[in-house]
Amino acid sequence: MQTTPRLWTPGDWNALFGFGTNILVNILVLTGLLRFVLQMPDEIVFGRILPALGLMMLLSTGYYAWLAYRLAQATGRSDVCALPSGISVPHMFVVTFVIMLPISLSTGDPVRGWEAGLVWVFFQSFILMIGGFVAPWVRKVTPRAALLGTLAGVSIAFISMRPALEMFMNPVIGVVCLAIILVSWFGGARYPRGIPAGLVAIAFGMLIAWGAAALGFEVGGISAAGLGAAVSSFGFSLPIPAVDHVFNGFEFLGIILVTAIPFGIYDLVEAMDNVESAEAAGDHFPTTRVLTADGVVSLIGCLMGNPFINAVYIGHPGWKAMGGRIGYSAATGVIVALLCWFGVIALLLALVPVVAISPILLYIGMLIGAQAFQTTPVTHAPAIVLGMLPHLAAWAKTLIDGTLGAAGVQMSPELIDNMAMGGVLYEGLAVFGSGAILSGLVLAAIAVFIIERKFEMAAAFAMAGAVMTFLGFMHGETLGFNVTPMVSLAYVLIAGFLMVCARAGAVSFSTAPEPVASDAPSAHPAE
Repeated sequence: MQTTPRLWTPGDWNALFGFGTNILVNILVLTGLLRFVLQMPDEIVFGRILPALGLMMLLSTGYYAWLAYRLAQATGRSDVCALPSGISVPHMFVVTFVIMLPISLSTGDPVRGWEAGLVWVFFQSFILMIGGFVAPWVRKVTPRAALLGTLAGVSIAFISMRPALEMFMNPVIGVVCLAIILVSWFGGARYPRGIPAGLVAIAFGMLIAWGAAALGFEVGGISAAGLGAAVSSFGFSLPIPAVDHVFNGFEFLGIILVTAIPFGIYDLVEAMDNVESAEAAGDHFPTTRVLTADGVVSLIGCLMGNPFINAVYIGHPGWKAMGGRIGYSAATGVIVALLCWFGVIALLLALVPVVAISPILLYIGMLIGAQAFQTTPVTHAPAIVLGMLPHLAAWAKTLIDGTLGAAGVQMSPELIDNMAMGGVLYEGLAVFGSGAILSGLVLAAIAVFIIERKFEMAAAFAMAGAVMTFLGFMHGETLGFNVTPMVSLAYVLIAGFLMVCARAGAVSFSTAPEPVASDAPSAHPAE
């Protein structure tokens, strides 16, 4: 007998404030990129892009709430948590700086850049929809440690680090807000009248920031001038079709496909990772439906004028741990849609210091990193660490590139050599970190199968790594043929070596791990 799941629980308030503020921060960053980097006219930003984005969010979060409702109904469970979804943050920067900005500068028209971004999403949407039918098989043959290990790398490098740095730049707000959140979400404490910890943290951050502003100081980027400027963004704009702009962008198809294809594959792997993460937390969602839904809602958003793709978010276990169930997802979509359609995004975020929200993102990153180790065999821990490393390389390269760009310095072979002499192996970071989510998955899978003595499977993943590296999907910054030949050759040699190991037979290998050398450092040094 099927039960009727509850659409809202007290824990949904916690998840709504956490997930909703996460989405709002992403939209704030996105709006800043459009207005100040691309110099996009406000009538396009607030009249076309944000309304279309709000529609995409409404459809996405509503669908995943429905999937959770159906799962809860079928299983009779009351702890099913909907998958979180929203604008794909990595793609937000890629489509801005790799597609829209160069085309805007070359044509002198930011609207042309917007049109190119729409075509980029158009192609990625179809890659997601088609790939959705392949993804279940990939999940079946890929170890959980590989899927979650590369996800842990994303969570540590690209979700946790920036919020952590922001918190210690404004520690009175950021670090104290982190303690407020951890005491509740990790420590189990309840605040008076059941007020959600996320709301307590945000209220504390606002109190400190606006108190400082009243005394003439600016803390956390909050100021009366910024609030006044945000009020000017008020208006009402519903999404309207932008099919003509999509077709105009096909002029730049050659430039677009170079990144649309590899990032479409990135989306497939990331969505699979996040579905695996949800299953590890107890909620099984069909991979094909998830990927197809991402593609469909992204396509609808694109045809209405949104140049940013939708993605299932990392973080399901975090929202579930804080009590999120079904309602938080749909409620977030409704609220974000209304804020986008009424043009109050900038006003709302001008009231709240971003540093008060940063601890929530750090908390999610901590949970995802921990989950990779908690839901996999202990013996797979080294493979998880290996899967994380490419993301650390990609993060380090991003910092170096940003520093050089801010200083107006062009990268050159001489500079690369000088950095190497100083211990900064930029070339290694570029090769190791390119295509990090795929290379992390492949390396971790190879390591897991070696640990399990399944050498033929390890060889198969090594050959897959060789092919993807040869084509530039891994360890290369552009698509092509023979992009990084030495790395591709290395994977082929690894595959051959592993096949030799497989043919040698299990009797040739000891039944216990090789003992640690006697002069190895102790894991527990003397106190």
